[in-house]
Amino acid sequence: MDETAPTALPPGPPLPPVVQAALRLSSYWPRFAAACRRRYGSAYTLRMAWAGTVVQLNDPDDIKTLFAGDPTIYHAGEANAMLSGLLGESSVLVIDEDVHRDRRRLMLAPFRPDAVARKTEVMAEIAAANIAQWPVGTEFPVAPRMAEITLEVILRTVIGATDPARLAALRQVLPRLVSLGSFATLCILYPDLQRRRPWRGVRRRIEEADRLLYAEISERRADPDLAARTDALAILVRAAEDDGRAITDTELRDQLMTLLVAGHDTTTTGLSWALERLTRHPAVLTKAIGAAHASTAGDPAGDEYLDALVKETLRIRPVVWDVGRILTRPVDIAGHRLPAGILVAASVGLVHSSAKQYPNPDRFDPDRMLGATLAPTTWFPFGGGNRRCLGATFAMVEMRVVLREVLRRLELSTTTAAGERQKVKPAIILPHRGARIRVQAIRNAASASSVAAHTATCPVTSNTTPVPTASGHAIRGQEADRLGGSRP
Repeated sequence: MDETAPTALPPGPPLPPVVQAALRLSSYWPRFAAACRRRYGSAYTLRMAWAGTVVQLNDPDDIKTLFAGDPTIYHAGEANAMLSGLLGESSVLVIDEDVHRDRRRLMLAPFRPDAVARKTEVMAEIAAANIAQWPVGTEFPVAPRMAEITLEVILRTVIGATDPARLAALRQVLPRLVSLGSFATLCILYPDLQRRRPWRGVRRRIEEADRLLYAEISERRADPDLAARTDALAILVRAAEDDGRAITDTELRDQLMTLLVAGHDTTTTGLSWALERLTRHPAVLTKAIGAAHASTAGDPAGDEYLDALVKETLRIRPVVWDVGRILTRPVDIAGHRLPAGILVAASVGLVHSSAKQYPNPDRFDPDRMLGATLAPTTWFPFGGGNRRCLGATFAMVEMRVVLREVLRRLELSTTTAAGERQKVKPAIILPHRGARIRVQAIRNAASASSVAAHTATCPVTSNTTPVPTASGHAIRGQEADRLGGSRP
């Protein structure tokens, strides 16, 4: 590669960098990105006040080049460096090359399918306990409830906290860290700000979280029953010992904080979008209820449909809009020779909404995901290449389990209201009203078991299969399709 050859950026909008940065943080961002695709094509250049020069890619072939590129040239850790003020300097998200490869290999153990499968019972218990407290007959935002569930899952299955006082303290401080607004996030991007009055509270929260996490790490190292524990922290400690590594407490803290931040808001938001979509699509909700009961009864078809529901939700409402790499050398992508030092980003949102990849992309249709072979450059809500999210399997299973518990235990009202707008929070795209839903009734355990027994013998995806509807009655699939229709 001739590194002295001239470089050239793709065209892009001529708006001032401050305006482009403001658009990136506004609810208009998805529409702005779509307009840029129509105007400039599969690659375009943005210049944003806080991120510098960013080349956005939305062609799967170009994204493959990005994801499969030499990790010494394509630095994802450097692209995430602004998070080190919260995650720590040794977080797997902010390191690159050989250090990242070795740390990632160590961290795989808690997230292998067999390890995740052992967590499903705890996930279901946590979800059921929370769901039982949801209000009936009153519209409410479900996102805060989902946040409580996903936090508790992390506390018990990832951190493995059991001390009541420490659990209570973690429940208080961690949500205030993972839910920082745009203004508070400035002191994560620029840690020196934490010494100034408006941001000192963030620093105190980080210090309190560190105190609690280090206490958990110390307790785990000293636990005589370490070998029998199944929480991710225990598995990481064991994996390091088995591999002959000396993993420090600071490194463990950084990985725990990473798993917390990366796994809490994203899973919370994905679950919230799923219910926001379901309550606007009665036919899909009907199928999902049937799948939930079939899954409870042990029918694999139930899990398959719930997995398809999760995949379609993450397609049509991606939680993260794009994932990027900083170039350490000039490279050729998308017909352009891009210079070193810029950020090149694969646009999850634009690829997932492309009619070339997904016919009728605005239609919420989990059936399209049944039996589908999804390419890693056309469906990538968890990123891709050697930086694909470590917890992707964990998140998919958690979303399936939590949705199953919601759908089998509650009767949800449907609505003809317009879909909630996509609200951009730093790095996350949320339902702008918190995914408001209404619960008609809570099913009792006997009723749920009865329906589960009935649906165990019925394939949930058949057009002639009776399935429970949103109001608890059984109708046939073709009638459900007539009742439901599809709304964006």
